[in-house]
Amino acid sequence: MTFDDAEQDMGEPPYTPAVNPLARLLDGVDDVVRRLREQAERQPEHPAEARAEVEPLHPRGLDLTLSEIVEETPTTRTLRLRASDGGSLPPFRAGQYISLDVAVDGVETNRAFSISSSPNRLDHYDLTVRRLPGGLVSGHLLDRVAVGDRFTSGGPMGTFTHDPLFHGDDVLFLAGGSGVAPAMSMIREIVESRLPRRMTLLYGSRRSDDIIFKDELDAIERDHPSIVVHHVLAENEPGWAGAVKPLDAALIGELVGPLDGRMVYLCGPAYKYPYLTAQLRSLGLPGRRVRKEANYVALPPPKAPGWPGGLDPEQEVTVDVRGRGSFRMPRGRELLYALEENGMPPEASCRSGECGDCRVKVCSGEVFHAEEARVRMADRESGHAHSCVAYPLTDIEVDFRPGRGF
Repeated sequence: MTFDDAEQDMGEPPYTPAVNPLARLLDGVDDVVRRLREQAERQPEHPAEARAEVEPLHPRGLDLTLSEIVEETPTTRTLRLRASDGGSLPPFRAGQYISLDVAVDGVETNRAFSISSSPNRLDHYDLTVRRLPGGLVSGHLLDRVAVGDRFTSGGPMGTFTHDPLFHGDDVLFLAGGSGVAPAMSMIREIVESRLPRRMTLLYGSRRSDDIIFKDELDAIERDHPSIVVHHVLAENEPGWAGAVKPLDAALIGELVGPLDGRMVYLCGPAYKYPYLTAQLRSLGLPGRRVRKEANYVALPPPKAPGWPGGLDPEQEVTVDVRGRGSFRMPRGRELLYALEENGMPPEASCRSGECGDCRVKVCSGEVFHAEEARVRMADRESGHAHSCVAYPLTDIEVDFRPGRGF
């Protein structure tokens, strides 16, 4: 998910267009800004008719019911969610995600899950959830939920999708664990829509019994020559005839041949992205041909690049939430998680610093942003922080609107 630094945080009307300093080099920019401001003053809000047309396609919230639980592997389930009113769900593009709201042991939170079902089927969304050691939400969804349970979520989001104009018709997808979910949505769309696209999937798993969608992938590969799947295990097993890690340049070249400018997608543990990107570059693939799913956890302090030297991440500071109360928290804890744990959750979606839904106004004090934060120019100028990757360095006061569905 990528945002231009010049994109305006529209916030509450009246809107003030932010101007990238580079734009000042263009003739007529002052006149454009003036007209935008005049238009905002004349029409500070979208007409009700426009909102009524846009809302079904881009809803801020969905009411969903769990209709089926599919056991994929000993560590993974697929949760099939349908609209609680029985209608169709909003359209999405293969590779997008929804942010599912969950209450776990009194903590109101959410997590982003890629949709693994085909975008051709809008009677349901499939979310494929794998157990993470110590995972608060994954353990809850795998152990405690039942058919008939209801959830709220945001609408489909994300730009980790295929663009036929720029990405070509021959793509490579490197997936690890549940990172196969967006790849599965893309593959299902190719098969169902008979798209003229070739896709090669290199899928890393710990063990052979931990390969998600294995039977379906085997059947698709057998019946559709445009889909090629290579499974790569962490360690060799008796009887295993497939590839074994490390997934390096040599193995990638052996399995898929020359990359020749193909678009490559990465989805899996984020700490492997720099290594895999370097391996791909050694095969002659430029960085602009690598796309990375951004729904991952930032490296925490003090390991986070740029963390102030000598500053103790365990030392506590005070967070005052304007009009709602205050609490103490360690510097090295993500502000978003601390707000949720203290019963004051803001809006949130990707939880990786990209989308900006969780931004809060820092009224006083100082915060540190992890390098994953994609803070827009307008946010920096107005003192907003992406709370999912923001850490309070001092006592701070913040202001924000409450989260969706809580």
